[in-house]
Amino acid sequence: MDFDFSPEQQQLKHQARRYLADHCGRSAQRAVLDGPASFDAALWQGLAAQGYLGAAIPEAYGGLGAGYLELCVIAEELGRALAPVPFSSSIALAAELLLCAGSEGQKQRWLPLLASGQKVGALALTERAGQFMPSSLNCSVADGRLSGLKLPVADGDIADFAVVAAHDSRPGAAQPDGAPACSLFLVDLHGAGVQRETVPSIDPTRSQARISFTQAESEPLGTAGAGPQILAEVFDRAAVLIAFEQLGGADRALEAACAYAQERFAFGRAIGSLQAIKHMLADMYVSATLARSNAYYGAWALSTGSAELPEAAATARVSATQAYLHCARNNIQVHGGMGFTWEFDCHLHYRRANLLALSLGSLSRWEDLLVRRLQLRSPLQPQAQPQAQPPAPAPVRRAA
Repeated sequence: MDFDFSPEQQQLKHQARRYLADHCGRSAQRAVLDGPASFDAALWQGLAAQGYLGAAIPEAYGGLGAGYLELCVIAEELGRALAPVPFSSSIALAAELLLCAGSEGQKQRWLPLLASGQKVGALALTERAGQFMPSSLNCSVADGRLSGLKLPVADGDIADFAVVAAHDSRPGAAQPDGAPACSLFLVDLHGAGVQRETVPSIDPTRSQARISFTQAESEPLGTAGAGPQILAEVFDRAAVLIAFEQLGGADRALEAACAYAQERFAFGRAIGSLQAIKHMLADMYVSATLARSNAYYGAWALSTGSAELPEAAATARVSATQAYLHCARNNIQVHGGMGFTWEFDCHLHYRRANLLALSLGSLSRWEDLLVRRLQLRSPLQPQAQPQAQPPAPAPVRRAA
């Protein structure tokens, strides 16, 4: 049994790595980090021209229709290259929300533009620090007009449209207790009633924004009141894709640490020969390898539509988040004092690792999800014990 990607997918991986090596080097990353631009627009268009953005979008909607395994391969290479592009926002989230809940007209309108890189999408969900899933939302829609504030919105300052979670006042959308339900809405971010502002974040190569809506025109996405269910399904898909992005970053951080440990000499010997450094590198390798195993499990579940996707996605998310954070931190430690400087690239992985760790909710949230999902699927649920029956009365013998 083969647990690896096919030769065609391996070839796609090598092609993507070569392309990113040529077009997403250190200078491209630094240009976004130090400059005014929020992302590398030329690289984004190049990825679209290569067909990478539309890998999992059906051909009927302007994509390649290749599949999720191919998109996982591309996500890993984007993470490895620290590509300053809105991949997770536009492709892993916005495109998947349209595929999951969009009407035929919405798919025909937006998906070809996403696949071609002409438009960028975003998900506007949170409204304050610490909030993730749509509970106690202040953003609301009445008569098709959206009002409220979203903060932070990943890539919201460069996105052309956003999928917004908001309270829905339409008939039939109310919850059983009468409270407004959460629904999803499509909003053109270039329309009237939308104001955007870039906010500082730990990773300037992946921008964050504050978006305020004042009677902005909106269009329902999916069934009224089905926002939490749609988001839960799409987050599982995105968790697998972003896990591969994290996996690529973890592998690259490990490679950078190993290379430095071999070339840096102290007291007449390479620091990689020191036991403390060996142990550190070995721990990084173990965490990255475990993350790869779990990410492959998630990719299989996603590509086959398996019923195991919820726990596979949570497993991949937890493992990849832990691995990237671990490898990014230890990469700095292996580099020593130089690892803390702006000139070295160690901090780029540390920034990206921390940003991706929060992109779909915190690590603790996904750990709790994983435990609950495993408990639900476990066949070892406690069974009700049969009640003890009183002993049957002894037969009565009659005298002859």
